[in-house]
Formats: sequence, structure tokens, C-alpha cells
Amino acid sequence: MSTEGKGMELTIFTDGASRNNPGEAGAGIFVLQDGKPVEKISRYLGTTTNNIAEYQAAIIGLEHAVKQGAASVKLNADSELMVKQLNGQYKVKNEGLRPLYLKVKELIAKIGRVEVKYIPREQNKEADALANKAIDEKIVASSM
Repeated sequence: MSTEGKGMELTIFTDGASRNNPGEAGAGIFVLQDGKPVEKISRYLGTTTNNIAEYQAAIIGLEHAVKQGAASVKLNADSELMVKQLNGQYKVKNEGLRPLYLKVKELIAKIGRVEVKYIPREQNKEADALANKAIDEKIVASSM
């Protein structure tokens, strides 16, 4: 199976962090292609909640995948709430999350094949570090 150009498969680790919830927030996105790191993104989100930060990180990661022309994405996140909502196990009850949920679903539809998977926090250290770096350094837009 070729991963050149349009058939590319990406593995994306995302994390949203918020200090004080709501508080200063950041998104961290760590992207792998064929098991190799290809992109690290830190983005400062201003003041928001942890759940909104988690969704923002997923959106940034999926937007990157769309721009790269990915045909398949494995999206890994340590937000059980977001993963279960995206996989249809939980309803989106918070109206503040609904537009973000719909945006993620729209991006998933553009890509086609997206697997959204919950991973324990210990397996998400890269994305977590990038999210915290965004808060510490107030990084508006940055990548590897």
C-alpha cells in the first residue's frame, strides 16, 4: 500500500490543556507519517475550558491532515469525553461544544477514513508537552 501523495495515512496525537479550567489554554498536536514524526504544532487558545481545548486540538490536527491530503487518519486523544462523543457513545449536551463537535465531524467527512481512539495520558506525552508549551510561550501558530 502506497503512502505517497493522496493515499497518505497519518497518525495524529492531540491534547488540549487548560490551567484552572477555564483558564489559559493550549493545543498540542503531534503528527506521525509511517511511524515517523512529521509535524509538531503548539497553539495558544487564550482563556477557555479543557474540553474546548481538546476539541480545538483535534480540529487543528484534522485541518492539517486535510491540507496534507491524507486519505486515512488515526486520531488519538486522552479526552474520554471527546472520543466517546465523536464515536457516538455520548451525546453532546454542552452547547459550547456542539459547534466544535460539528466542525470535527465535517473534517472527518472530508478525509473519509478516520479512527478516533482514546489513549491513556501516559501515551500522549508529546501532544501534552506541546499543549503546555503553547500556554507557557503563548504560541499563536507554530510547527516543526
